Amino acid sequence: MATRKLKTDTTDGTPAKSTGASAKIDLAFSAGSVASTVSGPSADAPKLSKAGKAASTFPELTDKVVSAKELSAKMPANSDKAAEYGDAARVAHVGSTQEPANAAVTGSTVSESNLSEKLGDGEVAVGNNATIGPLDRVRADGGGRPLTTNQGVLIADNQNSLKIGLRGPTALEDFILREKITHFDHERIPERVVHARGSAAHGFFESYANHSKLTKAAPFQQKGKQTPVFVRFSTVAGERGSADAVRDVRGFAVKFYTDQGNWDLVGNNMPVFFIQDAMKFPDLVHAVKPEPHFAMPQASSAHDTFWDFVSLTPESTHMLLWQMSDRAIPRSYRMMQGFGVHTFRLVNEAGESVFCKFHWTPKAGVHSLVWDEAVKINGADSDFHRRDLWEAIEAGAYPEWELGVQVFSEEQADNFPFDVLDPTKVVPEELIPITPIGRMVLNRNPDNFFAETEQVAFCTAHIIPGIDFSNDPLLQGRIHSYLDTQLTRLGGPNFHEIPINAPIVQVHNNQRDGMHRQAVHRGRVAYEPNSMAGGCPFQAGKSGFVSFPERIAEDKVRGKPELFADHFSQARLFYKSQSMIEQQHIANAFTFELSRVQTPAIRERVVSLLVNVDSALGQKVADGLALTLPSAAPVLMEDTPEYSASPALSMKHYPGDGTLAGRKVAILVADNVDHAYVSTVYKSVLDAGGVPRLLGKRLGSVTAGNGEVLNIEAPLEATPAVLYDAVVVPNGEGLGATLSASQKARMFLKEQYEHGKPILVGADTAEFLEAAGVPMNLPDGNPDPGIFLDTPDPDGSANDAIELFIGGVAGPRICERETEPLAP
Repeated sequence: MATRKLKTDTTDGTPAKSTGASAKIDLAFSAGSVASTVSGPSADAPKLSKAGKAASTFPELTDKVVSAKELSAKMPANSDKAAEYGDAARVAHVGSTQEPANAAVTGSTVSESNLSEKLGDGEVAVGNNATIGPLDRVRADGGGRPLTTNQGVLIADNQNSLKIGLRGPTALEDFILREKITHFDHERIPERVVHARGSAAHGFFESYANHSKLTKAAPFQQKGKQTPVFVRFSTVAGERGSADAVRDVRGFAVKFYTDQGNWDLVGNNMPVFFIQDAMKFPDLVHAVKPEPHFAMPQASSAHDTFWDFVSLTPESTHMLLWQMSDRAIPRSYRMMQGFGVHTFRLVNEAGESVFCKFHWTPKAGVHSLVWDEAVKINGADSDFHRRDLWEAIEAGAYPEWELGVQVFSEEQADNFPFDVLDPTKVVPEELIPITPIGRMVLNRNPDNFFAETEQVAFCTAHIIPGIDFSNDPLLQGRIHSYLDTQLTRLGGPNFHEIPINAPIVQVHNNQRDGMHRQAVHRGRVAYEPNSMAGGCPFQAGKSGFVSFPERIAEDKVRGKPELFADHFSQARLFYKSQSMIEQQHIANAFTFELSRVQTPAIRERVVSLLVNVDSALGQKVADGLALTLPSAAPVLMEDTPEYSASPALSMKHYPGDGTLAGRKVAILVADNVDHAYVSTVYKSVLDAGGVPRLLGKRLGSVTAGNGEVLNIEAPLEATPAVLYDAVVVPNGEGLGATLSASQKARMFLKEQYEHGKPILVGADTAEFLEAAGVPMNLPDGNPDPGIFLDTPDPDGSANDAIELFIGGVAGPRICERETEPLAP
């Protein structure tokens, strides 16, 4: 077949040469190819971008097309391919790239320079993902603005739907009504399967030192370095609308927005868990959730299906002791520990790895409610913990925790009498002490609960260079589960683009599309390797995340290591480490929960587990259930370690820093109250960081003995005693008799006493104690250390009794009072 030869000017002005397939093509006839999106000449041209018909007709397009071809030609082969095989693959290599001639080369369209108010200024920020940035970019405030539809159309009337006549039917064309109602109908999203009830806050983590010898993780690389965090606390079993002060594990999830990407440390306020393998997680949750035939009870483990499951799952015994302890009913999110639960790896720049356990310890100390108090709080204020966290931050009493790590080598782990991959075990501090490495402060409440607290997505799979997983079989399952659940809850794979979930570093990959995609990607390339985008985005090599190269030579098997069969030795360790009152509370909790179980065989099985922990504990619970003490449950591992008591496992080990930050003090007032004394106490509590409130029979005011008027801040009816950490009964002529005549006031004081809270009483109102049935001495006859009898100084200045009272408010409750509830 004859070949038609074309003769015209080339871009450099020389005649075209016929060189077969590689001949340059005259741009007079290449202009059509430049303007086309399908096929093109087989020769090198159009390669000449500064002259010719194509250049003059489509200058920007010609430059883009020609430069794109030149960029692709710079990568004749995949030079990275050889690094994928053999020993070379053991080292992460940086992907090879080529620099484009200009930003337009890798863009989607040359028309991106055409501007509008919607498109923006047309400036191309190469290598920038504009969806990443501070939350300021998405905050909305309607101050001074008229109502609009979601499409920006001004709404003339927001009171009435469009009707056919004033008394006629509503018109289907009312798009404003339809948009408003439709959006309302879809405002709720599926709640979390577990941890549905939660509260959260922003803050920062600050490293104490350069810990680069331990890890290359960004938050720990220099002293004083601050990393933004978002922390969510939660109950586990209850639904989104359940109460706060239930007996339950508390979630303690921290999202670090690091300059290496997001790291989520997703833990609990207890360091162990019920099960050893993720295979049993659905069974556990199904067992503890409301029973499916009638959807009861809500946010409670006190029912047959939970106890049936755990009674047949002896590895849960250790966790059951924690669950029945006072740690399951914390006084505040601000006053509970947090734990990473699992064993993790720390990896430094040299590739050296150690195992670690993460511990959060609150500055305010570890404090709990008592059960009677918790039950009443759930009736008085089901948002008790949520309100406490919000109010503390708003008042500037910023919650603070210290982060510590237990660090140990694989060789040390191999010599422990337990398996560090077992999530039902702790590493006793006597074996490996905790090393403090930083602190976390929460200093900012969210702007919007749904947008932030509800939409935040924590995933154990979110780690950064310097942090790595262990082979804990529960952790391995969580790595999949936490990511998977967000797909349903948040509507698809793009939940990372929701502002609260977006990192503060740039995000660039070839993941595209999906529901609710926010990023608008430039260019035609969405794959790697590529030459048409100069190889970008490229793999980062050793500066990216590289998994620790753990050597494993094992068979595939379903089973557990032998040491996992030790189900009781650490449960014994925990129980013997508790104070006498803590042990009694554990026995009481088991008795209460099992009393609500209807099946006798289940009760007996649980008690048989407890016999293996402590025979006296088993007997106490059996007596409470009117059971004959059963035989001990079968023990699968006879030769188990015997631990000495570990003080760090008792809450008494963490009294706190002695401040009143966020603590609430009730001051009972009525007519004739001593104004100077009230003023002194009120100011002293405020100065110590506490929150004093004047409480009376009803809202309104009272007249003090000097004629001054005091406004009641809250009535006894609306804010009962369980919502306060201490109570003050001021001086005042006749005040004791007035309060003694009030049933609500008597009940208030009596409950404060029964729940072990400090009481400050003026000398001339001491009769109120007797009227309320509150003794000055403990059951053993010794003076009550939590009752402070005071006579004010003549000038109303603070004295020792007030100072001692404030010190008592900051400390733990007075457990020595505990007997049976006082007589009515």
